[in-house]
Amino acid sequence: MQQLQFALLTSLLLLLLLPGIRSTATAQEQEVNIVHYQPEQVHLAFGETVLDMVVTWNTRDNTNESICEFGIDGLHQRVKAARMPTKFVDGGAKKATQYIHRVTLSHLKPNNTYLYHCGSELGWSATYWFRTRFDHADWSPSLAIYGDMGVVNAASLPALQRETQNGQYDAIIHVGDFAYDMDWENGEVGDEFMRQVETIAAYLPYMVCVGNHEEKYNFSHYINRFSMPGGSDNMFYSFDLGPVHFIGFSTEVYYFTQFGIKQIVMQYDWLERDLIEANKPENRKKRPWIITYGHRPMYCSNDNGDDCANHETIVRKGLPMLDFFGLEPLFYQYGVDVELWAHEHCYERMWPMYNYTVYNGSLADPYVNPGAPIHIISGAAGNHEGREPFFKRMPPWSAFHSQDFGYLRLKAHNRSHLYFEQVSDDKKGKVIDSFWVIKDKHGPYQSDLN
Repeated sequence: MQQLQFALLTSLLLLLLLPGIRSTATAQEQEVNIVHYQPEQVHLAFGETVLDMVVTWNTRDNTNESICEFGIDGLHQRVKAARMPTKFVDGGAKKATQYIHRVTLSHLKPNNTYLYHCGSELGWSATYWFRTRFDHADWSPSLAIYGDMGVVNAASLPALQRETQNGQYDAIIHVGDFAYDMDWENGEVGDEFMRQVETIAAYLPYMVCVGNHEEKYNFSHYINRFSMPGGSDNMFYSFDLGPVHFIGFSTEVYYFTQFGIKQIVMQYDWLERDLIEANKPENRKKRPWIITYGHRPMYCSNDNGDDCANHETIVRKGLPMLDFFGLEPLFYQYGVDVELWAHEHCYERMWPMYNYTVYNGSLADPYVNPGAPIHIISGAAGNHEGREPFFKRMPPWSAFHSQDFGYLRLKAHNRSHLYFEQVSDDKKGKVIDSFWVIKDKHGPYQSDLN
């Protein structure tokens, strides 16, 4: 009986004291000042040369310094950024803040594997690695190329992660539309996307161009999160890799003119200057292939009302009614070999084409010494918006098309041979299309085409 009375008395005391205990615990929790100094979302990009590597990462709180330790046989070298981390405030209701860190590892030794980690004295990332290649043209780079990959239904991500870790690629090109969308949920969707691609982008240069889904807050997430060469807010730039001169640019300047017409003029002038430089005899001899990539295609066969299904595509022809700053005549004039696109959630390969006219090299070998650029759409890496329908009656300039989710591979064998293949995720990695582009000479096409 006494034991029962004691148990009841103890229970009564606990009930009386419990609110005080809870309030004390709550006060202690409120006193905990959680800080977020740990690096996350680590990714790489080429700097001003392929032997310069830019390491970019984020922290939630400001560490006031950005350090990268790296080396071939260990983390023996250290680079500290001269600039403070960049404060980036999302444009959403919460005004979520993070800090973007950038460190450039310069004058790296070619054909070596480097270890690295990044952070500050307040916190470090895991140790990653990357392999340098060569700054000359006499080697054969391999790339994976795709657009339109989100955090939901990122169909190509597992294969790309596995192939990256197996050393299959020298670089990645993501042709616009990330995360769907990076600004959603006060930027949390963008954070999640960058975490998911870290197993690719922390090991390979992850080269990008902007898409329509990056438009929010004047493209602020795209501008702040990535670090492309050239100093143009990642909107247009070029780099050389093996025998190829790559040019990335924004198609979105033609569609979001509320941000100003000046950006169209600036980009067009830069593109022409870059193409003139690439076509100097000594440069075109060294790197004869010119490959461009931009998000919205000039041509497509999709029955969805998109601009590329119209005859007078803005990217192709220029500003409506004026035909100013159209890119098809510019790319044709300076002998661009291949034009890579995304936006349409599909894969489509065109015959060599200019102004809706096919200029195959020959009937038997259309891609041997073609008379016009070759357009390829690979925008099917995975999104939650679905697949794109095609016209029931396909146009004569469309050579191959597929609704399968997947991604494109490029092997630049040498100065005369390129090899492309499209991988299907739906068919568990099967190559559903492949072709060679072969050229004995490079340069401007015949000037009598109109």
